[in-house]
Amino acid sequence: MKKPNSPMQLTRAADYAIRVMIHLSTPASDGRVSLPELAKATGAPESFLSKVMQALAHNGLISSRLISAKGRAASMRDVIEAIDGPIYLNVCLMSGNSCRRKANCPAHPIWRQAQQAMLDVLTGASIASLAAPPQQQQAQVAGSGASRYFQMARLTAQ
Repeated sequence: MKKPNSPMQLTRAADYAIRVMIHLSTPASDGRVSLPELAKATGAPESFLSKVMQALAHNGLISSRLISAKGRAASMRDVIEAIDGPIYLNVCLMSGNSCRRKANCPAHPIWRQAQQAMLDVLTGASIASLAAPPQQQQAQVAGSGASRYFQMARLTAQ
């Protein structure tokens, strides 16, 4: 079996950033959280986590280890793009980066459709809804376009 080494894989930094944002958005996290406490809660190494925190702060999602108003309103897409930049499944989908084969490529419409579906799911998943108690999560996710995805994710996690 091959090792997972896909360029379509979420970076470790983006994964930790999502964990941080969810943790800081929980009702139990009402005040400033220490770096060691945050590292323990997210399973991230402190040294790496401090760099993630700097990127989140630079993008206005947190301030002094407190979640900002912008951070409370953020989606998973916002957090991932704050860490990794714009998300593209394939280089041919990057704006301004024209692929010579785009017009004749039978795969291009599929890449575009997959890209849009992924962005829709990530945009529809708010940090606030992910940090809400499980009963509220179901109600919030049920109203979003990401409903089916998150229902499946919960089933596979159990």
